[in-house]
Amino acid sequence: MAEKPQIRKEEILSDEKYVLKKVTYELNGESQTREVYERGNAATILLYNNEKGTVLLTRQFRLPSFLNGNKNGMLIEACAGLLDDDDPETCARREAEEETGYRLREVKKIYEAYSSPGGITEILHFFVAPYKDEYKVSAGGGLQEEQEKIEILELPFSRAINMIETGEIKDAKTIILIQYVAMRNLIAG
Repeated sequence: MAEKPQIRKEEILSDEKYVLKKVTYELNGESQTREVYERGNAATILLYNNEKGTVLLTRQFRLPSFLNGNKNGMLIEACAGLLDDDDPETCARREAEEETGYRLREVKKIYEAYSSPGGITEILHFFVAPYKDEYKVSAGGGLQEEQEKIEILELPFSRAINMIETGEIKDAKTIILIQYVAMRNLIAG
């Protein structure tokens, strides 16, 4: 069993929006240095409609994906956002309403996982929720003050699965959520 790491030094490299640290620690008698990005924890949620056989996804520009070869930078994703001062379920509900315009009734937490543990401290809380047309309370599309320009996609579930296979959906959290809905047969057919 490994011994508990001992933090020897922490340097802040950037703190403009989130915090990037350089951390030196000792583990099992060996000194190591790593950069760690602290951006806070987040929640993600997939909305599904069993009667219609559909899921609600979003499409928006993501600069890091563009910088890493995504031609237009657009990603298809499940709703998600940072917790800020909210608990995970409140965040998931808030993000679903801001991004899709649907106010949810039933929300189920299914997992939590580190999003990229090699360099980011973030834990991502995963949720699913059924939606119906009558849950729509606004246009959605994100918040103007956050410069969000989010397109809402209501897709047949079979098409969403196919979009993973064709590479049209490349967002890990979205793939995990779609696979969960498929494994649990939350959408018939």
